[in-house]
Amino acid sequence: MSHSSGKPVSDVVGFDAIADRFRDTLNCEVNKPDYRELDLGSPVSPLRTRGPAASSSSSSSGSFSGRNGHNPVPKRSDSAPNNNNNNSGELSGSSENSPTAASESQRSAGNARGLKPGHARSDSGSALPPLIYSGQTVNSPPLNVLPTGNICPSGRILKTGMAANRGSRTDVLGSGMGNYGHGSIMRGAAAAAKVETAGAPVSKCSIGNESGRRGVQNVDPEELKRVGNEHYKKGHFADALSLYDKAIAMSPASAAYRSNRAAALTGLGRLGEAVRECEEAVRLDPNYLRAHQRLASLFLRLGQVENARKHLCFPGQQSDPSEMQKLQMVEKHISKCADVRRIRDWKSVLREVDAAIATGADSSPQLFMCRAEALLKLHQIDDAESILLHVPKSEPHTNSSSQARFFGMLSEAYSYFVRAQIEMTLGRFENAVTAAEKGSQIDPRNVEVAVLLNNVRMVARARVRGNDLFKSERFTEACSAYGEGLRLDPSNSVLYCNRAACWFKLGQWERSIEDSNQALNIQPNYMKALLRRAASNSKLERWEEAVKDYEVLRRELPNDNEVAEALFHAQVALKKSRGEEVYNLKFGGEVEEVSGLEQFRAAISLPGVSVVHFEIASNSQCKQISPFVDTLCGRYPSINFLKVDIQESPTVATAENVRIVPTFKIYKNGSRVKEIVCPSRDMLEHSVRHYSF
Repeated sequence: MSHSSGKPVSDVVGFDAIADRFRDTLNCEVNKPDYRELDLGSPVSPLRTRGPAASSSSSSSGSFSGRNGHNPVPKRSDSAPNNNNNNSGELSGSSENSPTAASESQRSAGNARGLKPGHARSDSGSALPPLIYSGQTVNSPPLNVLPTGNICPSGRILKTGMAANRGSRTDVLGSGMGNYGHGSIMRGAAAAAKVETAGAPVSKCSIGNESGRRGVQNVDPEELKRVGNEHYKKGHFADALSLYDKAIAMSPASAAYRSNRAAALTGLGRLGEAVRECEEAVRLDPNYLRAHQRLASLFLRLGQVENARKHLCFPGQQSDPSEMQKLQMVEKHISKCADVRRIRDWKSVLREVDAAIATGADSSPQLFMCRAEALLKLHQIDDAESILLHVPKSEPHTNSSSQARFFGMLSEAYSYFVRAQIEMTLGRFENAVTAAEKGSQIDPRNVEVAVLLNNVRMVARARVRGNDLFKSERFTEACSAYGEGLRLDPSNSVLYCNRAACWFKLGQWERSIEDSNQALNIQPNYMKALLRRAASNSKLERWEEAVKDYEVLRRELPNDNEVAEALFHAQVALKKSRGEEVYNLKFGGEVEEVSGLEQFRAAISLPGVSVVHFEIASNSQCKQISPFVDTLCGRYPSINFLKVDIQESPTVATAENVRIVPTFKIYKNGSRVKEIVCPSRDMLEHSVRHYSF
């Protein structure tokens, strides 16, 4: 649609801004459209031009030609807001299919092709111009031919030279009721009321006492749609959606407005809502091809192949070959995924899922959940859990998607099916039961869902019973309870870890290590299982294995004092088992402040490793790193940490030749092994760790 005058409306976002633009442009006296000579002799026949003066340039958007196809005008619809077949202005690719007005012959041709009234479309894409002025303002130069009358945007008849003298009397096109064809002239008070021409609302114009400018009180929903389309083309989907919402509020039965709203929602990533809007558009107009195409594309992205095929292969329409090829590729990969899942080939499941997503099903919650299920079975628990946080949101209430199936389950039920398994593996038993129950409610007849729900409930009960028995110190019975749960769910790392704790309490440390290993095979980063194994190895005096586990725990839990102390004692025991000398080592403590040379020499001569921080209390760098030294003291309890203020103890600074602060020196059994000046935190900790046990 082209505008030959006025400010561009495409940059206007809101409803009020559009109304302001109409006030500025719809002025029948200042900004007149091109004149046309009209034969108003018969009130029962359509308006028609008289003689060759009716022809004009194509820039006159309000002109009318009595010859089909000779003088095309920008396409504009004044169809009724409640017309279900008003599908003009639909977004298609980068362009907009503007509304057209259909003649009786077009309607007949459309009906012969199976289209409903109002859907007449010529094969060439051309259309007859509207029978009345559509509401656009044009700034073309006046023609030499003087008109007998002009139709203003409101439908008012304004004759040349009479605009300033006609007073309060008005001539308005009537609604065409009875036998008055497309418009009859109404005089007097009727001009103040809103009228409808060809079934569409025409905004009422009022003349101000001083300015004489006209203001629009009701904006045409077609104009809202048009501006929304321009925002959509620019990628301003939220602005476009707001305008489509306003158009739908004024004309809720328009299939085109619903379909355009679906396009904006798709741009915003709200695919479930977009599906609902397209389904509503199809309900309003079952033959609306564009809505079917959009639905097919949405269902394909959601991985719902059968629903996509139903709308892509719409009866009477030729399907898009590229879209059909994409559908077939997605279908092939999902089918292969089902086959390899059936034989529990989880690596192949991952491969086929990735291929289906890459081919076009990029927003399918079920495919993402299938990837999570495969990762779970491959014991990649953290990755599986991460998918739960990023899976595309499922929309359970769309008419068609609620019937779509995935691996024999209803789509939404499958998502809950996988979620229940992951929650169970992570030990969140209550969440697992809730998810399994929701899946069963959605698809109560599916055997796989029913079996999972039964198992989840029984495993949760076994875990609760085992915990109660453990608290009562009935450890043997607790082992049996956890074992019952493991028979139902052999991949439950939490139950293995709990049973390992029972074996530890019973003094059966080998069996405790076995169950801890099982839990760690399923969930490698399971800290509780690692702690059980380290403690059991310590009981069996397998100090090297115990130290390795405690060192991992120390890195993962740096502020856990119990782990730090256990590591210290394991390190001391390991040194003794190797025949190394160990003298008066103690665990933990604070950074010791040294003030004299004799005290300093005695401190660094103690067995083991000592780290000395030479500082000046007022120095900014020393202030920054001093808290970190306190942290290292707790993190590496086998090392003695000292600090010396060189201003308070100049004899120590002189003896150790320290001139720059902060300086760190590391001593082992009284001998200096390393000196670091102004180190970073990482460098300091690396050196401390190197000289610790």
